[in-house]
Amino acid sequence: MFYTYISSFATFKIQMHPMCICGVTESFGAAVSCLSTSHLTDEVIRRSKRMILDTLGVGLLGTSTPVFNTVLQCSQVRMQALENSKVWGRPGLSLPPQYAAFVNGVAVHSMDFDDTWHPATHPSGAVLPAVLALAETLPVKPSGLELLLAFNVGIEVQGRLLRFSKEAHNIPKRFHPPAVVGVMGSAAATAKLLGLPAAQSIAALAIACSSAGAPMANAATQTKPLHMGNAARGGLEATRLALLSLEGNTQILDLESGFGAFYPDYVPHPLAEVTPTSHYRWVLEDQNIAQKRFPAHLGMHWVADAAIEARAKFLDKCPNADLSQIKKITLRVPTSRYVDCPLPVSEHQARHSFQFNCCTALLDGEVTIETFSKSHMNRSALKEMLLKVQLENPQDNHSSFEKMYCEIAVETTQGEMFTARCNTFYGHWRKPLSHEDLVRKFRANASTVLSAEVVEGIIYTVDHLDTNQDCSMLWSYMHFNKHMMHRDECRSSALA
Repeated sequence: MFYTYISSFATFKIQMHPMCICGVTESFGAAVSCLSTSHLTDEVIRRSKRMILDTLGVGLLGTSTPVFNTVLQCSQVRMQALENSKVWGRPGLSLPPQYAAFVNGVAVHSMDFDDTWHPATHPSGAVLPAVLALAETLPVKPSGLELLLAFNVGIEVQGRLLRFSKEAHNIPKRFHPPAVVGVMGSAAATAKLLGLPAAQSIAALAIACSSAGAPMANAATQTKPLHMGNAARGGLEATRLALLSLEGNTQILDLESGFGAFYPDYVPHPLAEVTPTSHYRWVLEDQNIAQKRFPAHLGMHWVADAAIEARAKFLDKCPNADLSQIKKITLRVPTSRYVDCPLPVSEHQARHSFQFNCCTALLDGEVTIETFSKSHMNRSALKEMLLKVQLENPQDNHSSFEKMYCEIAVETTQGEMFTARCNTFYGHWRKPLSHEDLVRKFRANASTVLSAEVVEGIIYTVDHLDTNQDCSMLWSYMHFNKHMMHRDECRSSALA
């Protein structure tokens, strides 16, 4: 059944669920307002706790990056506020909550190490920094279960909006999805945390929509992490403005000139009605998350796994072989301009280069955080190997994180050929990281900033979020840095 909305711009068809008489925006506002902790399922809680732990870890690691330090310096000169939230990894430093959400969001995406979903976006980085920054300022601190609910509402809104477009299922070409759906998720999550009624939740979504959008031309640059920070900040600001009775278009999700402006094939439909006793089917129950083993664009993980397998075959047959004997490397990958970077000159370009990640995996047998350092990037052996790579784009290799694959063919100067193919890398939603490996990743990332005791404290707190009545220790833990003293400690040391 279809309902046709007549706007001044176009006739726009909106697919309706049976037994539903409300519009799309109205149904989203009602869901944001009415979803409660009783609607959370065990699987949603389990998966979202994994997302939270992973996001906190990559965020802590990201506090050591130049882009984080730049935006932090800029944000510190902003006006002070009565309400302040902690900056991750910076003892004694707080900012107004929207700016704390901004810099912490930048930290999460600063190395492209955060989670990825399908249809394509990075769901957690726009939501968690906003939720934690807001939670810290509330007079009555939320329970862990309330925090999980707000987080999941933000994730859910992103997942639902992405499913209204077929284009969104492909590797993005025009804009970076977190800047579009992420800001909407941030608004929904913070509206839920504040307990806004449906009308104000709709207003928050409408206001947030006017902050949406960022071009893919800024991928592989220092500006890309700002997309995540801006989404976290924009959603939180939208919610606070809605709380102050600012209004927006009450049909923002129904209109082709509203959220539909971002997708030419946008066909939205209302969410099912939410009641206190109804079962709610979360997108996260049906679509798991990909979590990365190394900090680079998701497509690089297919390439790395295929290259590592080809390397093993090469060295197994020729244990003493010199990798300089490689004459030609053929990569068969999907067409995607912004990750086709033959000779990267910056770490951000390297994180978005099929060629670079292939050659690194062939040379080293792995891709790690250190892979993208200047010393590794400037190796003569790597630069020579990059010149031997040729890309092919088979028609059956679709530009989708759900359907893509990577094939590699390595030809030696002796005429031997070693091939490998990766259909699903370890960490993909079809082959998720084990709990042990996810925790190991968090420990490795967080320990660059925090002491072992604090690292274990975060692991315990996240693991027990659904039973913890006071989760304020979470943002307190994130404030520490084993390399820096708190201002009060510095003052005490100076007076001693």
